Amino acid sequence: MTRTVSLILVILLVAVAGGMIGSILTVKYLDYSITPYATISGRQEMQWAPVSLDSGYRLPKDQNFMRVANASVSGVVHIRTAYGPGMFSLNPLELYYKEPARPSGSGVLITDDGYIVTNNHVIEDATHIEVVLNNNQRYYAKVIGVDPSTDLALLKIKGTGLPFLRFGNSDNLQPGEWVLAIGNPFNLSSTVTAGIVSAKARNIGVLRDRNNLQVESFIQTDAAVNPGNSGGALINLKGELIGINTAIATTTGMYAGYSFAIPVTLVQKVMDDLKEFGKVQRGLLGVQIISVDANVAERMSLKVNQGVLVTRVNRGSAAEAAGMQQGDVITAIDRHEVTAVSELQEWVARNRPGKEIEVTVLRGEESLIVRTKLKNASGRDAVDIPEIRTEFNGAVFEDVNYSELNKLNLDGGVLLRSLSNGKWKDAGVKEGFVLAYLDKVPVENIIDLNRILEYKRGGVLIEGYYANGDKGIYALDW
Repeated sequence: MTRTVSLILVILLVAVAGGMIGSILTVKYLDYSITPYATISGRQEMQWAPVSLDSGYRLPKDQNFMRVANASVSGVVHIRTAYGPGMFSLNPLELYYKEPARPSGSGVLITDDGYIVTNNHVIEDATHIEVVLNNNQRYYAKVIGVDPSTDLALLKIKGTGLPFLRFGNSDNLQPGEWVLAIGNPFNLSSTVTAGIVSAKARNIGVLRDRNNLQVESFIQTDAAVNPGNSGGALINLKGELIGINTAIATTTGMYAGYSFAIPVTLVQKVMDDLKEFGKVQRGLLGVQIISVDANVAERMSLKVNQGVLVTRVNRGSAAEAAGMQQGDVITAIDRHEVTAVSELQEWVARNRPGKEIEVTVLRGEESLIVRTKLKNASGRDAVDIPEIRTEFNGAVFEDVNYSELNKLNLDGGVLLRSLSNGKWKDAGVKEGFVLAYLDKVPVENIIDLNRILEYKRGGVLIEGYYANGDKGIYALDW
């Protein structure tokens, strides 16, 4: 009995001691009033809390979205446009905007000296175009050329050392590959979204061309794209430009799951054409075609379920000269497989007139390789060299030599050599005037003047200098 009582007393003493120790520890470590603090963040620094590592930080280097996004956003610009009779007041003494530029879309810098690719529908019919860089620096842009058949346009701003995105190779893209879309949706600058390539060579029927020469071979992704993203960049995880975001599939006008971008391999060819000629040089086969599917194959008793069926060969076309026939099934262009009209259009559209390509066709059960030299819409197998005008509404211009430009401290300009009755004379411009700017956009030379005036409508602000150094500012009702 005595031993039992003693054991009970020992247990009680141990329990009491344990309770006292626990109470001391609780007060010391859990009573927040013991250690006063001024800020929440300060308290957090004092206390330990269980955390787990974000798996995103353990991604391979070539899958790091943050690195790619930070390196690429500066190459995407915000494009603002104005429409109507004129952005500037027609009174040259009142140099203010009649109508503010409003958000329109996005663009991508593709050279360090200011060439920008965007969608044609972003700047279509605009009388003035303003470009805002990621650092909020602002420029006035001129249109170098547009191509409605691919919905692309080339702009130019005057700058040096500008950040730009390098061309990638959209041919190497694979469904399931990660991509980022960068643009300015809803006037929200430098917005980055991520997705994967969902499909390639999509034709969704959104482009229209008066000659029915539209090219739709879109990269389909599920990266979120909304109004304002048009003309922006689709990049891979190397930071390379692999597409120009152009359209979305939607019933509401907002993002609904899929977006579409023009592949950069086509963009690159169109940009080179516009820079060199001011217009696209399209090489054409000269055939009417439809995509082959199971139904077409059964109806036409074809031996394949994929490819492009020639339903008509146009007279005088490149296809006719090469001996192609109605009923041929085109299966490859330059050894690249084509399974649908969209793929064929893209591969052919990458070439200029005069370029010889290799066409693989299935004729009955025989596979043939046909070589043909592409022609333009006029039936010629050569590029069209645009006419360079020197006379505009009574004013005759010529290029200015470097020494004269240097005297006026100008990088470029054109000299008004002679003047007769017309809009220029009505505006008060005099002979000997060196035209340096149109609507704040620099005029480099005669070719530049041709391209700028081609897209001008309404009131135009003219700035330049006379040989004695006097500055002239005029308003021309163009």
